[in-house]
Amino acid sequence: MNLSDSKKKLALAGVICGLVAACLAFMGNPANMAFCIACFIRDTAGALGMHQAEVVQYARPEIIGLVLGAFAISVATKEYRSTGGSSPMIRFVLGMIIVIGSLVFLGCPLRMVIRMSAGDLNAWVALVGFILGVATGVFALKKGFSLGRAHAVNKVGGTMLPAIMIGILILALCTSVLKASEAGPGSMHAPLIASLIGGLLFGAVAQKSRMCFAGSIRDVILMKNFDLFSVIAGLFVVMLVFNIATSRFVVGFDTPGIIAHSEHLWNILGMYTVGFAATLAGGCPLRQLILAGQGSSDSAVTVMGMFVGAALCHNLGLAASGTALNAETKELVAGAVPPHGKVACIVCIAVCFVIAFTCKRDEAK
Repeated sequence: MNLSDSKKKLALAGVICGLVAACLAFMGNPANMAFCIACFIRDTAGALGMHQAEVVQYARPEIIGLVLGAFAISVATKEYRSTGGSSPMIRFVLGMIIVIGSLVFLGCPLRMVIRMSAGDLNAWVALVGFILGVATGVFALKKGFSLGRAHAVNKVGGTMLPAIMIGILILALCTSVLKASEAGPGSMHAPLIASLIGGLLFGAVAQKSRMCFAGSIRDVILMKNFDLFSVIAGLFVVMLVFNIATSRFVVGFDTPGIIAHSEHLWNILGMYTVGFAATLAGGCPLRQLILAGQGSSDSAVTVMGMFVGAALCHNLGLAASGTALNAETKELVAGAVPPHGKVACIVCIAVCFVIAFTCKRDEAK
């Protein structure tokens, strides 16, 4: 079934993905998170020992399911293509930048929309930055930006990331070598099997619908095309209904328990970084996982960059903290972006500009 040939089907795809996210939130995923690519990659990186932040360590089955779901459906529908060779190291760096920006904001574009649906005004502020970041990337595209053409490569190459994900799943199911948080966000999760099934379904639907948060805004700006936006709208509506129905809809900025902060400039700049880098890389964090699942080695390299970026955020103290209640005094402690995180965000934006205006198609040079 082709889900991308009409707005109604695309909206239906968004509804299905929204139902998956709502079910996972209901079954135990962190409040106001439900499904977050950057956060779940960070948790998985922690489970693999890539960072030592004990509260965010858990091999998230959703990430595994996304890749395997996209892989399975692309093979079944003969859309699997093993490709690579389009500026892999630049894509690796862009993957790092995407996650650094996400963890300054505290969420990827998917989680931004989920937070918006729960009344988090910080996410609505960040949306401004995300749109501006995508718009900057679109401007670079119009000026001739290109990372080069991907070429067909050995079919085995495209299966490496799915194989790695299967390996992580085996370790999670059959051993105790992976780290797992006993407190904090990493300890909050739906049952493993439910998370895996949810990830598989989400991955399959996202592959068939070409779901991409950066791509939806890019298409609106470039072509006034709202097709991909229909997917995002469907997901938003389902999560909005879920949050209202379960009394999780709370309008405000400093709301304890939702893993967010109210430093508005850095919410904007964090998501500006994500929007800019994702447009240059050819897709948001979710889209990179889906493309990697359907055989793109370039997207697989971007995903590896995301894992390294997530590890660096916690090893170097770049990630923001969320508003919380002090367990002893019961006072509200505002979330914040650390100084190192602010510097890293500015550096990432500068790197994006260098990449955007030095990497051009031959005819545009």
